[in-house]
Amino acid sequence: MLGFFLRLLPFWVREPLLIAVGSVLGVRIMYLAVRDHDRVAAGLGVVFLVFTAIRVYVVVRALRARRNPSPTASADEAAVDAAHQAQAQAQAATAPRPVPDIREKEPNHWGQALAAVALFGALAATVWVAPHVMPSDDSTPQAASCSDGTHEELPKAYKQKPKAVTGEELCKALNRPDLAKLLGTPAETASTASGTSNTAPLTDGKVAAPEAEVAFDTYTVNVSATYNELSIDQYVKLMKYGDERDVKTLTALGRPAVFSSDHTMKIEINLGSGGSGGPVEEGPLARTLSMALDRHDRGGYCEITVWSKSGAIPDDSVLLDIAEKVLPRIPERPAR
Repeated sequence: MLGFFLRLLPFWVREPLLIAVGSVLGVRIMYLAVRDHDRVAAGLGVVFLVFTAIRVYVVVRALRARRNPSPTASADEAAVDAAHQAQAQAQAATAPRPVPDIREKEPNHWGQALAAVALFGALAATVWVAPHVMPSDDSTPQAASCSDGTHEELPKAYKQKPKAVTGEELCKALNRPDLAKLLGTPAETASTASGTSNTAPLTDGKVAAPEAEVAFDTYTVNVSATYNELSIDQYVKLMKYGDERDVKTLTALGRPAVFSSDHTMKIEINLGSGGSGGPVEEGPLARTLSMALDRHDRGGYCEITVWSKSGAIPDDSVLLDIAEKVLPRIPERPAR
């Protein structure tokens, strides 16, 4: 259909149009081929450029033919004009009324050229606007975003004073654009991001314990806050009865804090017949930074935990950098 349309166009419209489109497509395809190192695209760009060069050669020959007509053709045209004049004089002598010689009007080449430029401008505008109007086919993975928790009904523990931060707020505080850079993997994007507004177990729903988690290809980061009466000093004493290792107390961001390491739990669920699951196994090692919710350690703590499937964990300085970004988004616990 397009070829039939092009054949209907006059020569001085069709050829400039083909030259303009061929040159633009050829240069664009060659640029993409060089950028992506694609040999197939490079060959296609060469085909467009060669086609454009041929059309330019045809137009140049046509222009030379119009400006410099051959002498033989000029003599033949003069003889034909003389014959026509003699025949016209003979007819004028016999005919009662002279009939005027109506010649076909030659096409306006300037108008054709302007039409070609206008048509090419319309095509160029369409190509320019199309990427902004049509949906993008970019296959680059987009970073995960926190779910909208506006319809989540919070437990009563979150409405009591002091007001606890919600899981949605924790997720937004953790899912930062620079989180992957803080972890030492700046090229990665978050695959999942979630937040839950839970309550601590064995408290009859009276202690708020929100948490948020953001997962990358290499590391997974979990942030939680527990609004109980347990201080960091008491928490460190309880670690003696647990399996924590590499326990190290410190003061971070003006608050009592403690580093500890422990293994995560690995649970396998079989979705086949019976839906039975495997036993709970020991998962990869995780590193945790626990910090008091206020500078005077009046109870309650925030924990930042990082682990990976391979078992590798980042330096403690990485957890401190994350805490420096996330902790200001968690209000300090006021004095009783």
